[in-house]
Amino acid sequence: MNELFGTLSDGTPVHRWTLERAGVRIGVLSYGGIVQSVEVPDRDGHAGNVVLGFADLDGYLTHTGPYFGALIGRYANRIAGGRFPLDGVTYALAPNNAPNSLHGGERGFDKRVWDVAPVEHGVRLSRVSPHGEEGFPGALEVSATYTLDAEGALRIAYEAVTDAPTVVALTNHSYFNLAGSGNAGGHELRIAASRFTPVDADLIPTGVLQDVSGGRFDFREGRKVGSGYDHNFVLDKGVTDTAVEVAELHDPSSGRVLTVSTTEPGLQLYTADHLAEPFAPCDGVALETQHFPDSPNRPEFPSTVLRPGEVFRSETVYAFSTR
Repeated sequence: MNELFGTLSDGTPVHRWTLERAGVRIGVLSYGGIVQSVEVPDRDGHAGNVVLGFADLDGYLTHTGPYFGALIGRYANRIAGGRFPLDGVTYALAPNNAPNSLHGGERGFDKRVWDVAPVEHGVRLSRVSPHGEEGFPGALEVSATYTLDAEGALRIAYEAVTDAPTVVALTNHSYFNLAGSGNAGGHELRIAASRFTPVDADLIPTGVLQDVSGGRFDFREGRKVGSGYDHNFVLDKGVTDTAVEVAELHDPSSGRVLTVSTTEPGLQLYTADHLAEPFAPCDGVALETQHFPDSPNRPEFPSTVLRPGEVFRSETVYAFSTR
């Protein structure tokens, strides 16, 4: 189902597409590729929205900083100093998270209106990011396909091609609260990661891959999320051709369970400590599947370089259940 959700100041319409299957109902916006709502049942069969978002377009236009539910690109997470080298050329990006570039710059993919076409059990969002957009080289043809499978799991499949060497890292920035409201710090989280990337004062990785054993970053056996996290976890599975389960989030009060599977090598845990009205700190947990922050400046990290003739592919699956 497709309906008008609002209109931008220049008159551009924004539509909401509703996907429904196996008891799961999801709203996707053409603006920013935003996952606006995810309604799933609790252990008693009562449906509730488990992502943070807004009922109207003005909410997203007013509260841009947290990237609620958005499709993030051309580069997810931070690039140190807003600069990176590629084939002997240094490219300058907008330092929108001074001194760094964050989530694609001042007007990244989260603030663009996407072309939307229906596909079986879902929608395909697409656009061309022109050469030089936000400082990135190469014209990038990019798509994100959102589908619900037979079990009601949300699959997001990304693809991109370029006409010149560039860097690409895409993710979804949904904040999950499986209780439907209140503080999410009491959710239980498991992450299949034996290492994480420590960061400096500007949240840029130091380059070290640190063992999580016995510390506050050890989620391998599962424990309460708590607060104070905005860190990339090095997934034990590495880069894979198909999505592999890497994380589980559980809310004991409602019984809802979120399982995350991905082809990506990293997962950013962000406990949203800086959320403000109309939300509060730690009202949601972001689990951003990704390549590592600042990879264009870290040749030892998994590469995010995309060249002409290559196809960027990435897939993440969000599956819902109860116990």
